[in-house]
This record gives sequence, structure tokens and C-alpha cells, in this order.
Amino acid sequence: MTTELFARGLAEASDTDVVEVGRGVLPRAGRILRDALFAGDRPALVVADERTWAVAGEAVYAGLVAAGVPVVEPLVFPGHPVLYAALENSERIRERLRATGALGVAVGAGTLNDLVKLASGDLGRPYGVVGTAASMDGYSGFGAPMSVDGVKTTMPCPAPRVVVFDLDVAAAAPAYLVASGYGDLSAKIPAGADWILADAAGFDPIDPLAWELVQSGVSEALSRPAALAEGDADAYAGLVSGLVLSGLAMQVYRGTRPASGAEHYFSHLWELDHLGADADPPLSHGHKVAIGTLAMAAFYERFLARDLGALDVEAAVGRWPEWDEVEADIRVRLTGALADHAVNETRMKYVAADGLEDRLQRLVAAWPELRPRIVAQLVPARTMQGMLRAAGAPAVPEDIGLTADAVRATFPRAMYYRSRYTVLDVAREAGWFDDLVAEVFAPGGLWT
Repeated sequence: MTTELFARGLAEASDTDVVEVGRGVLPRAGRILRDALFAGDRPALVVADERTWAVAGEAVYAGLVAAGVPVVEPLVFPGHPVLYAALENSERIRERLRATGALGVAVGAGTLNDLVKLASGDLGRPYGVVGTAASMDGYSGFGAPMSVDGVKTTMPCPAPRVVVFDLDVAAAAPAYLVASGYGDLSAKIPAGADWILADAAGFDPIDPLAWELVQSGVSEALSRPAALAEGDADAYAGLVSGLVLSGLAMQVYRGTRPASGAEHYFSHLWELDHLGADADPPLSHGHKVAIGTLAMAAFYERFLARDLGALDVEAAVGRWPEWDEVEADIRVRLTGALADHAVNETRMKYVAADGLEDRLQRLVAAWPELRPRIVAQLVPARTMQGMLRAAGAPAVPEDIGLTADAVRATFPRAMYYRSRYTVLDVAREAGWFDDLVAEVFAPGGLWT
């Protein structure tokens, strides 16, 4: 099934032509890269840090040489402090690529992949990546996330032409990295529910292939958290495939909707607050996403405890605020460039009273069929919490240096952060938002 999904995803993906995932793949990486990426006498620039060079970079470099690919001196960043996805690092790679005429080969995880991706995109050149840790779903995704002027922005650039991933290398990576990848993949559960709602409300129609690439194997990929934590290489097949398929789905859809919903906006906001940036190692994206995922799983449970089909639409419309009131609330909760960003994003999904009535009537009418689909999509919050804990991922706010109150305060900020329509928006439009958030944090809840 996974092989077939990869084939179908690659057939429709905009940038990636080849994906090789399996045990013992690393010794063949040079030949795979040669056949998929290099033609003629175009040289290769291997980019790694000291840690990824030791576990895979040196082998990739030697494999390229053995395969007859010209190589230039590799660019190896220090292993400590942990490399940061900063524009100046991407610019350094870009200038080495420009000066040597080479194509980049990233050897590492999220940051190294993003830096080489952006540098290569700036020059209009394809590149390849050899993954070293199942830490996130961006290996095969387009765009490179960077923080610019206080807002996390995905810089446009193509996905890699070739992705190589040795499961034995992934299994030997530090435990916190697989915990990060597990957290990122768990987000596909509430993200899928958000997409179901957005489709029903008339936003973002579900793309069948993109949906299948992400959702068809996610439950299986998440089913062995303890084995992943123990470094069982065979258990990594589902996790790595799920992460790479998620990136291919984003290429097919030409957007991140298939892979992320409101849970990711918790992480983005905490990243902009520099949460865990000074830790060693720094707190990862996936660790923060794990807590965002649990927050949304708990919110969905409270949302589904109510009957949207019985909503008094007229009363909800009567309570609906004018835009000026919404903007004022955004600027109370957010400041500076981030507030301006949130105002622009929220304005795109805001509708006046007559538009809201049409939207809510549509959801109310669909609810008898919609609710069972959402229930089937979700995992109970406490079950998800146990799975995350077994994988070594964060399971309570304190695991990432937060309090329950801090997570509670993030809910409205996450709702405003993006124009993407999620269950947070449905709850606000129904007039339930504040009450549901309060219920999530009531005594006896997930984190009390």
C-alpha cells in the first residue's frame, strides 16, 4: 500500500521525482542521487553539520565519489550550538552553490533541509536530501519556514527532487528527534478533522489524493510509539513513510492544508515567543505541535459534546460582532507586526451577519452526516496523550516549559493567527468558543 501511495504521490507531486525509504539504503545513496539529480559534470555540494556528517554525510560524500559524481569541498556546520534556520546560514550555502556551480545535497533533518532548500530555490536549482532523523514532515515539502520580522513565514522554494531515508540511521538518532516527528505526525489527526469542517463550510475542498496520502496510513504509523522510543528500526517504516507522504501531499495540494490545522498555530505562536530556544537542544517544532495537538483533541471533545445540528442560528448571528470589534480584540491579544498579520489573516475568513447565517445553516444541515466523520477521524485526547508519552514526546504543558494557563491563553491567538478555517472558527461563530475553552481547562480535564 505504501509503495503504491508513493508512486501515486510522486506522479502528481510538483517537485519530487524519487523517494527511497528503507533499511540499508545509505550505501546506495550516491547512486540514487546520481541517477535522480546529477547529469553531466555538475558537481555536488554536501551540506551537513558535524553530527550529521558523522552519521551519514561522510558516507553520502564517499558514495557520490564512487558513483562518479564530481564533488566540491563539503560545507559542514558546527554541531554545537544547534544550527538555526536563519537567513544568513541559507545565504552562506547559496553563495557556495553559486561559486561552485554545484547542486546541494542536504544531509540532516529539518533545519539543514530547509536551509539547502531555500538556498537552492533562490538559485533556481534542484537539490536532494538524505534524512537522518524522523523529526518532522518537511523533508518532501515545499517552502522553508523562517522567522521574519516577528512572524513565522514559509519562504517559497521547491521541494527536493530526491529524498533518501535509511531507517537504520533514523532509528539511531537521538530520542528527542523521533519524539518530535511523532508529535508532528500526530497533528494530522485533528488537522484532518479541521479539513473536514472547512470542506463542509465551503472552504478548502478536500483533495482526495492529498487526503489519502496523509490520512490512509497515519493511524498505523502512530500505532507503535513504545517501539519507536526503543529504537526499533522496523517500527520506523510507518513513521518515516507517513512524514514523507505528508510532504508529498502538500506538493499535490500546493498548500499545507493536508498536513496542518489549528494545532500547528499553537506551535507557531510559541516559536515566535522563542519558547525553548535557549534549551540544549532547542525545543523542536514537533514537541510544541504535540501539545497543540492535545489542546485541539481536548477542544474537539468538548465541541462534539454539543449538538451543532440544534444550533439557534438566528441567535448566533445576533451575537456576531462587527469587524471593528474583532480587530480590536486581535490587537489586545497580539502586538506589533504579529497583530497586523493576524488582522489581515482573520479579515480573510470573517463574514458579515448575512454571510455568517449562510455558513452556519450549511454546517447545521450537514451535521447529521458530518459529525460521524469527525468522530471517526479523531483519537480521544487521553488516548493521544498516552501515545505521545509512550513515544517520549511531550504530554503535558510542563514538558515544554508552559503552564495550562499559558495554553489556555493561546487558544484565541491561534484562532486569529491564520486565515485557515478550523473548529476554533466554527465554535466562535456558533457563540461557543469561550465556554468550550473554559471546559477544556475545567477540573478533571486533560491537564488538571
